[in-house]
Amino acid sequence: MKKVQHYINGQFIDSVSNEFFDNYNPATNELISKVALGREDEVNAAVQAAKNALTGEWGQMKLNDRIAMMYEIANEIDRRFDDFLEAEALDTGKPYSIARHIDIPRGAANFKVFADTMKAVADEAYQANTPDGKKMFNYSVRKPKGVIAVISPWNLPLLLMTWKVGPAMACGNSVVVKPSQVTPTTTSLLGEVMSKVGVPAGAYNVVQGKGSITGNLLTAHKDIDAITFTGETVTGEMIMKACSVGVRDVSLELGGKNPAIVFADCDMQKAVFETTRSCFSNSGQVCLGTERVYVQREIFDEFVAKLKESASKLKLGIQHDESSDMGPLVSATHRDKVLEYYKKAEAEGANVVLGGGVPKMSGNMKDGYWVEPTIWTGLPETATVVKEEVFGPCCHVSVFDTEEEVIKMANDTKYGLASTIFTENLTKAHRVASQIDSGIVWINSWFLRDLRTPFGGMKGSGIGREGGHHSLEFYTELKNVCIKM
Repeated sequence: MKKVQHYINGQFIDSVSNEFFDNYNPATNELISKVALGREDEVNAAVQAAKNALTGEWGQMKLNDRIAMMYEIANEIDRRFDDFLEAEALDTGKPYSIARHIDIPRGAANFKVFADTMKAVADEAYQANTPDGKKMFNYSVRKPKGVIAVISPWNLPLLLMTWKVGPAMACGNSVVVKPSQVTPTTTSLLGEVMSKVGVPAGAYNVVQGKGSITGNLLTAHKDIDAITFTGETVTGEMIMKACSVGVRDVSLELGGKNPAIVFADCDMQKAVFETTRSCFSNSGQVCLGTERVYVQREIFDEFVAKLKESASKLKLGIQHDESSDMGPLVSATHRDKVLEYYKKAEAEGANVVLGGGVPKMSGNMKDGYWVEPTIWTGLPETATVVKEEVFGPCCHVSVFDTEEEVIKMANDTKYGLASTIFTENLTKAHRVASQIDSGIVWINSWFLRDLRTPFGGMKGSGIGREGGHHSLEFYTELKNVCIKM
């Protein structure tokens, strides 16, 4: 049986208590590994190692050497591509075909992109007169923020973990990562990469464990200088409260209830294709995914029929089946939560256009955490599955008449992470996009990302922005030096 350990101060170790918990393959419910459970001893050791690294070899490393090391990390991930692919697909249940094109390449690219960002950042400098008629010169200096706690999610484990670790380390910080308890492997595997390329001990640390135990200990630790978290809003609120003790910085990318707006003048084929992707990719377990679809009345029936036809063609299958479009949900707990929403939608009067239950799977997949891609219509805007984030392969399609009406409907949520707009009228696209309350608005597309651009949510979807130089604002402290000439 495979063992997934902590990675602390450049070494793989078991827990002092010798406690482990089980990790299952979501596609089959088969036990795939035993994972070390981190408690106070492991959290303290990891944080101390990270703190020591800031005054040791890692903290003294020159910028160009650090940038070169970020490239080496990315290159080593690429060299071990198949190892990361297998580990990520086993933990999450997602098909190789998805992880091969998104999770692993983007996970590696995050190190290079933020290395380039750090190398190219421009600091401010100003000259001005002083009251006594002389001159002063001011310039800005960036320094690492310190020890960063990275609490990463289970839906895109490697990608979203390196999205934080990449810029944090490029800026010279040390990190302590706590991955989700259901997707621990690639975070641990990255420790092997760090050792291979010679990253100084303590710069990158991993403490495996459960949020209620390990996560709470990490966020409360007095020597953590900042916390970055991706996950559900309730957990984010708890972390934000923990950060108030010691007045520590926090970056939160939280839940969403993302709308898609489909105008009558859209390119129908494009709108159906992209909405199928945004609703059902990664089995709906994407924070940027669509769960609310608003379609103009003139094309409502046609769009629903075509979306049903498109979603009906999705093939559910095990990870290594290259023809699979969708895998299972990540855990039995999450599957049960999603199925409760499916039941609630029907109880509240939804018209089930497609799905709504558990598919029949054959062979060793019959015990996996499968749910059907599901489309509803006919619910009011107050319905549970229209208001609350399901985080499964589902969407509700509503009808609208006017632009003003749909903007109000799209914004009537406590969230504000992402949205999509489909129209061939460029003026309308710009006009509507400017009025939607979300951190990112896609027009006639979905999930396109330039990593230099700001990323984050409004309202209950988070606080702060990451990406490009915006990440530097969180992962560095900016100081001003003033010289009287």
